[in-house]
Amino acid sequence: MRIAIGSDEVGDELRVAIESFLHRQKAVKVDVVEYEAPGPQPVDAPDVAVLVAEAVASGDADRGILLCGSGVGMTITANKVPGVRAAQCHDVYTAEHARNSNDAQILVMGSRVVGKELATQIVAAWLKAEFESSPRRMAKMAKIDSIEKRFLARKHGRGKAGR
Repeated sequence: MRIAIGSDEVGDELRVAIESFLHRQKAVKVDVVEYEAPGPQPVDAPDVAVLVAEAVASGDADRGILLCGSGVGMTITANKVPGVRAAQCHDVYTAEHARNSNDAQILVMGSRVVGKELATQIVAAWLKAEFESSPRRMAKMAKIDSIEKRFLARKHGRGKAGR
């Protein structure tokens, strides 16, 4: 599994801890690819988030992990990239549910919200969880994809939102 991971300077210490954790995993073969925003420090969270989200959307990475202070800005930015489902998770249940129910390919955490130990537990649960492709969940995913396509079409002048 190829995981793109990125952080701003606030999430950098947690990123290092998570990368170390990922490299120690025996059950899951993990190839960590670190993404950094271009230019001098400090790094703007959206610059990193879009790099990781584009890597996931293009298939260059199977999944992504983003880290900043709260997780909010990274989540908002990553979800602007078509085809990406980023979930902000600060507990194990939400991380599992993000994968099981919503097929989230990007995990986002706030380094000012979770500590290193909890963060590694969240990552472990998220890595282990798989999308449960029941008919109901597949229908939900199709609905989400349809909403995204509808708004992209509207943006490009090929339809109206709300239809």
